[in-house]
Amino acid sequence: MTQSFDFIVVGAGTAGCLLANRLSANDRYSVALIEAGGNDNYHWVHIPVGYLYCMGNKRTDWLYKTTSQKGLNGRSLNYPRGKIMGGCSSINGMIYMRGQAGDYDQWRQMGNEGWGWDDVLPYFKNMEDSYEGESEFHGAGGEWKVNQQRLSWDILDSFRDATIEAGIPKTDDFNEGNNFGVSYFKVNQNSGFRWNTVKAFIKPIQNRKNLKIISKCEVNKIILNNKKCKGIQVFRNGKLEDIFANREVVLSAGSIGSPKILELSGIGNPKILSNLGINTLVESNDVGENLQDHLQLRVIYRLENAKTLNQKANSLLGKIAIGLEYALKRSGPMSMAPSQLGIFAMSDKSYETPNLQFHVQPLSLDKFGDPLHSFPGLTASVCNLNPQSRGKVHITSKDYKIAPSIDPNYLSEEKDKIVAAQSIKLARKIISQPAMKKYNPKEFAPGIQFQSEDELKKVAGDIGTTIFHPVGTCAMGSNKTSVTDSNLKVRGVDGLRIADASVMPTITSGNTNAPTLMIAEKASEMILQSHKIL
Repeated sequence: MTQSFDFIVVGAGTAGCLLANRLSANDRYSVALIEAGGNDNYHWVHIPVGYLYCMGNKRTDWLYKTTSQKGLNGRSLNYPRGKIMGGCSSINGMIYMRGQAGDYDQWRQMGNEGWGWDDVLPYFKNMEDSYEGESEFHGAGGEWKVNQQRLSWDILDSFRDATIEAGIPKTDDFNEGNNFGVSYFKVNQNSGFRWNTVKAFIKPIQNRKNLKIISKCEVNKIILNNKKCKGIQVFRNGKLEDIFANREVVLSAGSIGSPKILELSGIGNPKILSNLGINTLVESNDVGENLQDHLQLRVIYRLENAKTLNQKANSLLGKIAIGLEYALKRSGPMSMAPSQLGIFAMSDKSYETPNLQFHVQPLSLDKFGDPLHSFPGLTASVCNLNPQSRGKVHITSKDYKIAPSIDPNYLSEEKDKIVAAQSIKLARKIISQPAMKKYNPKEFAPGIQFQSEDELKKVAGDIGTTIFHPVGTCAMGSNKTSVTDSNLKVRGVDGLRIADASVMPTITSGNTNAPTLMIAEKASEMILQSHKIL
C-alpha cells in the first residue's frame, strides 16, 4: 500500500502538532502527520496531576532507560518520553519557560543566523495566548495558553520569602530574557486542565481535508534515493507501508527518536552503522552525539508545623478533600504541575545571568513513583542550566522495535560537579533564612553530614535524576559536520529537515517545551518560504 503527500511530519508531539497545523493551513498542499502512539483520550493526560500515571505507563510513555551512569554512582534512570498524540506535551510538567536571551544569542554566535533572542521572540509571541494579554514580551490570541497556577501553599510562600532574604529578588515573569529571581511558574493549562499540543494545534483543524493523521504507526526508516529523501517506510496494522513525500519529510520525533530514525535509515557514523549491518548512505558522524540534559538534585527537608501534600495525600479525608476541590473548583493538588515555585540564581559570582534553576514542591518522596513521606516535607530540586557534560543516543539494533542506548553521561565534567556542590550549598542558604525558622527544617537528603565540596560532589550522584529535558542529538550548526544547518535541513540529504529539541546546539536555560514549540513555529515558516507557499 502506498500513499503520497506534499509534506510528511514524523511525530505528533510538541513540535509535530504545531507543524501539521501550519503546513496544512494552505489547502493546496497535503500533509501527513505520523504518530507511533495512540490518541490522547486517556483521562490522566488532561488532569494535571495525571503525569504521575502517564510516566512509566506503556499507554503514554516509550519506557526508555539510561545506561548505567558513572556520575550517578552506577545508577540507571527511567527516561520518560511521550508516546501519544501530543508527545511530551501530554505527559510533561506543563511549565512555560522560554529560557534566557543569552541562550539564543549563543546559538547565533555559533553561526546559526536567525536564531538570536530578538529573532526568536516573535515566534514565541505568535503562538502564545497569555492570561496577561499582549505586551512587549507576550502574545495574546495564539493557540498556546499560558496561565497562572490554581493553588496556594503557605510553605511555598515562606520559601519564596526566604529566597528574597537570601538575596534573590522577587520577579513577576521568568520569560523576558533574564530569569534572575523567584516566582511561581506559569503553566500550560486551561481552566484547571492540561493544555497539550493536540488541543492547541490539532483539534481546531482536524477536519481539514488536506491533513491526514496516522496514529499507531511507527517509522522503520526514511526512504532515500541518491541522497534524496523520497518518503518514509512505516509499520502500520502489522504491515509495512511506504508513504511518499512530494516536497519534504520533517522529523519531529524528539532528541531520542530523530537520531534513531536517521541511523536506522543509514544516516550516521559508519562505524556505528556497519557494526549493526546497516549500509551508510549518508555519513554524518555527529548523529546521536551532543546529548544534553538537566540533572536535578533533589534536596529534601523534613518540616514541623507545616501543611504539605504529604499529610493530605496520606490521609483518606485529605484525599477526599483533594478530589472534591478539583471536582468543584478545578484547583488544588490535582491541578498542580509537578513543580510550583521557581528560582533562578547564580551558583557563584562569576556568572552574570542565572545558571541554576530550582523547582520547589510542597512534598517529598524518596524517588519518582514512590509514596510520599509520612512527615511534612519540602523538596527544593535544583539543576545546572548549562551543563558541560555531553552524552549520546545510538541504536543498538537495526530492528526499529529495539530501544536505543541512551547515555546522558551526567556529571562527567568537573565543572558540573563543582556547580552541583554549589547548588546544594545555595539550597541550604535559603532554608536557613528567618522566613523558614518557624518550620524547624531538617535536611533529609542528601544529609547535613555532607559538608565538604568533595563530599557534596559525590553525594550529588546519589540524589541526581533527570528533569526530562534531552536536547542536542541532531544539533544545527554552521560547520559541515553538524547534523543540521541553520535552516534545519539535514546535511547531505535533500528534502529532509528536523524540527524538534534535537536541533538545539546547546540546552536552553530552563524547561524545554516552549523552546521546542518555537523551533517548530520558525521551521514551518522556513519550509513554507522555501516552497513559496506562504
